[in-house]
Formats: sequence, C-alpha cells, structure tokens
Amino acid sequence: MVDAKGRNMKCLTFFLMLPEAVKGRSSKGAKKGSPSSSKLAPVCYEIITLKTKKKKKMSAEVFPAKKVPAGTAVQQYQQQQNLNNNNTVQSCSWQGLYSTIRERNAVMYNNELMADVHFVVGAHGSTQRLPGHRYVLAVGSSVFHAMFYGELAEDKDEIRIPDVEPPAFLALLKYIYCDEIDLSADTVLATLYAAKKYIVPHLARACVNFLETSLSAKNACVLLSQSCLFEEPDLTQRCWEVIDAQAELALKSEGFCDIDSRTLESILQRETLNAKEMVVFEAALNWAEAECQRQQLTLSMDNKRKVLGKAVYLIRIPTMALDDFANGAAQSGVLTLNETNDIFLWYTAAKKPDLQFISQPRKGLVPQRCHRFQSCAYRSNQWRYRGRCDSIQFAVDKRIFIAGFGLYGSSCGSAEYSAKIELKRQGVVLGQNLSKYFSDGSSNTFSVWFEYPVQIEPDTFYTASVVLDGNELSYFGQEGMTEVQCGKVTFQFQCSSDSTNGTGVQGGQIPELIFYA
Repeated sequence: MVDAKGRNMKCLTFFLMLPEAVKGRSSKGAKKGSPSSSKLAPVCYEIITLKTKKKKKMSAEVFPAKKVPAGTAVQQYQQQQNLNNNNTVQSCSWQGLYSTIRERNAVMYNNELMADVHFVVGAHGSTQRLPGHRYVLAVGSSVFHAMFYGELAEDKDEIRIPDVEPPAFLALLKYIYCDEIDLSADTVLATLYAAKKYIVPHLARACVNFLETSLSAKNACVLLSQSCLFEEPDLTQRCWEVIDAQAELALKSEGFCDIDSRTLESILQRETLNAKEMVVFEAALNWAEAECQRQQLTLSMDNKRKVLGKAVYLIRIPTMALDDFANGAAQSGVLTLNETNDIFLWYTAAKKPDLQFISQPRKGLVPQRCHRFQSCAYRSNQWRYRGRCDSIQFAVDKRIFIAGFGLYGSSCGSAEYSAKIELKRQGVVLGQNLSKYFSDGSSNTFSVWFEYPVQIEPDTFYTASVVLDGNELSYFGQEGMTEVQCGKVTFQFQCSSDSTNGTGVQGGQIPELIFYA
C-alpha cells in the first residue's frame, strides 16, 4: 500500500465474508431479472485498515491478563466453570480467559476435557481413575512418549499403574501440566518414585532437595534406605552425616524399625556411629520385633534372633560396660548360653576366648572446636557469676551438629561450676542440659555437653547461652572475631539480646563451640 507521498505502508486489512442470507438481503432491492438478481459470487467487504509496527507482539502482550488475587489457573477456571474431575467444559470460549499457553495447559490438569487416555492408579482396593492427554504427557516424559508414540506403543484407552500412589501420580501430572512442584512430607517419597519411574529428572531433583532440607534424626534411617533404592548418592551421604552425629536419636526413632535388613546391617557395622553400644543393641532388638510382625512370626527371642541373623554379630557387645552387659544383653535371651559365657570370660579372664563379635570399640566422630577469641585474661573484679546469662549468636554456612560448649574456668585456683547450657533458634529451645564441671585454675577451656548433638542448618542465626553458678572469678575471652573459619565450616558471630552478664562478640564467656561436621 502506498500513501500520498509514495511511501510503502505496512497494513492489515480485515475482510468479512458474508453468508448467503446476508447476500440475499443485500440484493433485495434489485429488479427481477436484472443481473444482480442472479446467483452472486461471494461478497467481500473491506472493514478497516490498520497501520502496524515492524515488531510483532504476542497476544499476551497485546491483551495482558487481568491479575486474579488468589488461586492457580486450574483453581480459577474450575471455580468459574464449576469444573471437577470427570466433568466437561460447557463453555466453548474458555481459552480466551488465559493469556499464556502455560495457563491454558494447566486447565487440562486432571480434566476430562479432550482426555484421550485414563490411568487407574493405586493398589487394588484404593485405586483412582485419572484423565490424561497423550500429547501433553509425551512432551513431559520420555516414558510417556514411548508409551504413546514409540514403536511398541499400545493403543489402550485405560492404563493401570498399581505401583504408584494416586497423590504421587497427581503431583507428577501437576508438574507436567502446570509446571508446578507440589510436595509434602507425606507424599515426597512416593512422588520421587513416580518421577524416577517416568524419568522426570527435574521433579526428582526437587524431591531430593525437599528430603535433604527436611532431613533429621527421626527420618534419617528411612531416607537412607530409600536413597539407596533410588540411587541418590548425595542424599545417602547427607543421611549418613545425620545418623553418625545423632546416632542415638536415630536408633531410637520409629523410622529405624521400618528399614530393611540390608540397611540395618550397614548401620550396625558403621565405624563412625556415635552411640553407646547398649543403645545399638536395644535398637536392634526393637527392629527384630517389628520384623517378626512383618513376617507374621510369633514374638519370641528365638524368632528375634532368627530375623536378625548374622547382623547380631555386628553389635559390638564386648565393648559395652560390664554392668550394661550383665544387666542387659546377658539377660535378653537373644544370646546363646555359650555366647554369654564366652563374653563374660572375655571381660574377666586373662586368657580371652575367641569371639564372633567385634571386640574393638567404634571410632565414632572426632569433635571439632570453633574458638572465637584470640586471647584470654583475668582481672580482680571479672568475670563474676551470679545466675546471669552469658549468650552469643552464631550462624554457619553448612549443616553441622553442636555437641556442646567449651567454657572458661576459675582464675583463682581449682573450683567447681554448675552450668546450664542452652541452644535456641528464634526463641525455640532445641537443646539444653544442666551439668557440673571442675576447673583446675588454668586458662584452658572445659567441655560441657548436650545430651544429644543439636542439628544446625546453614544461613540461620542460633543463640548459644549458658548460666553459670560459681563463687570464684574466671577467665574471660577478648579480641573476639566476627567470622571464624574452622575446617570447611565458616562461623559468623553477633551479639545476643539474651546476654545479661557482659558476653558479646568482642569478649566474655562461651569461647568455644564443639561440633561435628
């Protein structure tokens, strides 16, 4: 198109193709027999001509979608159309409600509209029938692509999936259709299984990340078993870190009784397990009881020994304290009479018998110490304790486990102190213990331990506090550092509002944090 000055103009021209009825009306006034009354060719009317810019825009840019206060695209549309599973869309213009392909695609999630395949998901008796769309599924998963479009594709309208739980399969579909990850503690393992089965790696990675962040002593043993099954070495390593450092909590957890025999053996033979051997023995008996129930065996000591098998010899019974063995393992009924006699002889006799049990104690974990002061000192009027709190805040860049504090002692000769130590996060007490320690009058630090190591997550400030009770003055730290590199862990320190006895970043008590990493 050329304008009055001879310039080429880019334009869009819209034409309207009139139907026969309209064409008839347009020729109503014509005379009979005239050329206009005969059959006419399709009529074209030019409606409008618009000037256009060189840059093309997508429809979403031209007609931006209105922001809706709450709800996903699926929820919005289902609310507008009263759409639920096994319903069909009555409106033929729903596509215009959404400006992006992602939103329109999300409408198809768990929707019978245009569904060309159905899945019967779940074990027998608890199945759920879910609609699907072959093209969308094939785009999201290579397994679905092979299932629907591969050389061996089967043209089935209904596919049974008994080994995947319905909530996990819905989470998989939600990721494929809506590009949304919806995980919870109850479904994440089942969702990871589904993501692995249908080769959806990004969803599988999100499941692993979720598990790592929610990892604790309560679920570490179960996750260890699952991580080996799913071949996730990073998650396996994280599980071992928790189990080693918080071994007694992990062994006493309910999840420990749910692991398989192979995982049980790997835990019992762990050299770095940081637990008393009596706790290990009691945990093995609890597992054996649960295993008898799974195998529908009568609960007896013979059956417990039977299900334990050779794993019983991985318990280092000879390393127990003699009292623990005599009052516990020796009277449990799990050991044979010969085994009990030989172990007693091993404790008492000069010539020790050969045992099938390992007699060397576990190495456990070596505690590390973060020292935050460059020097210490004492004065005639400092550091005094009258039930006031010494406190400091710290953060780390990696997950660690705080086992206790190193504290200063008396500067006026030997003395005994009572110490109440506490570890908090955002006001919530994570660990505390009341104990006593004896100071020999030196400037050394003296260790005070929590009952169990406390798990510390990265990039979050925690409050370490101690209330000391003692008549003697003590040493105190000075030239404190705000950042300390200890091995592969970086500590940051800041003052705490809980401190009422003068301790801060620059000086005071709590010179050391004792931890496992």
